[in-house]
Amino acid sequence: MKLKICGMKYQDNISEVAQLQPDFLGFIFHEPSARYFEETIPEISDTIEKIGVFVDEKVEFISRQIEKHKLSVIQLHGHESPELCRILKLSEVKIIKVFSIKDVFDFSVLNPYEEVCDFFLFDTKGKLSGGNGYTFNWDVLKKYPSTKPYFLSGGIGIEETENLKSFFKSDASKYCYAIDVNSKFELEAGLKNIELLKEFKNNLSC
Repeated sequence: MKLKICGMKYQDNISEVAQLQPDFLGFIFHEPSARYFEETIPEISDTIEKIGVFVDEKVEFISRQIEKHKLSVIQLHGHESPELCRILKLSEVKIIKVFSIKDVFDFSVLNPYEEVCDFFLFDTKGKLSGGNGYTFNWDVLKKYPSTKPYFLSGGIGIEETENLKSFFKSDASKYCYAIDVNSKFELEAGLKNIELLKEFKNNLSC
């Protein structure tokens, strides 16, 4: 199972987190977010993919960030259309489209995105676009109708380790590609707790 650590903000902290060798680091390019990224990404291992997170941004802005930060994956967290996804794929990046879930979900909304996205990401439906700090009902994913790999997100902390292990044994996890963590591993918004992340990563691999 791959690991994405999202909401990176501070250069020294990014370098420290990168030493844990997660599969993905996420950078939020959405100004209202407390984790809005304005810095330059420090040199990190080529084995770590850099994900840019955007919310209803214009193609031109996203394209500038792809070029500036050498992003290989774009995560779309708003109401982006399938056509926007199609345009962005011309930049030879992978596309993650986010969908928010609480207790129920209409999976038919995924259909228009099947051909234009590489991954789906399921997050907790809340007041914010992301970083709401609590999980949704993962049982909803038992009805996942697609074969497209997805990221599991939404309030996942170290206290969810055993629940995650149980989830990985269920049919609902068949197409789960990666775990996405953020706010539950922070000392403050954007500043990650290295020791807690290390413990979580080690526990997941046991």
